Amino acid sequence: MKRARILPPLALASASLSACAGPLSTLDPAGPSADAVANLWWVMFWASVLLFLLVGGLWALVWLRPGFGRSLAPMRWVVLGGLVMPGVLLTLLVGFALYIGERLLPHALADPPPRVSAHGIMWQWQFSYPDIAGAATTPTLHIPAGAPVDIVVTSGDVVHSFWVPRLAGKIDAIPGHRNVIRIQADRPGTYEGVCAEFCGDGHTTMRFRVEAHAPQDYRQAVLEAAP
Repeated sequence: MKRARILPPLALASASLSACAGPLSTLDPAGPSADAVANLWWVMFWASVLLFLLVGGLWALVWLRPGFGRSLAPMRWVVLGGLVMPGVLLTLLVGFALYIGERLLPHALADPPPRVSAHGIMWQWQFSYPDIAGAATTPTLHIPAGAPVDIVVTSGDVVHSFWVPRLAGKIDAIPGHRNVIRIQADRPGTYEGVCAEFCGDGHTTMRFRVEAHAPQDYRQAVLEAAP
């Protein structure tokens, strides 16, 4: 009987943990930008758990100890419990989110990173490499591992969204605009990317791969992949 009671929570915990990994998991980062996004997620998760426990604890006290809190005027409960307590926590979260967001911006570096253009059209991504004799690849993006790369994101028709969950956050591809996102893979490997903005009937097929190569192999890999 005890084993039967224990199994459901264990199964739920196992399923929850398994969902934290995978080719499109933001909680399995493979680069500094994605790591910052994952840290923000975990901070917000534990802050929400803390807020839930605080509210649940107050509810339990009221339920288990009738008369608890009667010495406090109702308006003070509203102000302290409904405004001050969540307000302090939410202010800290917003401040941390702004700090993380500022770190993710593609600031100028002493050694400018390579640039790759990602052009979205229904329903594929086209990548070009102005630093490598105008080479172009579709639908695989090639980058050097262990170094930042600036992706210049554009669109030729409707709004798309460039997203490689394990390497960085996402950024919209807007017709007539150029947006830049900085990504980095800590080690060579293959990473999955998707369009994260609904863009029509073929939206679910608008996927791509990112191949991160050892720096000394990067240029040759692009030239071999280009038509």
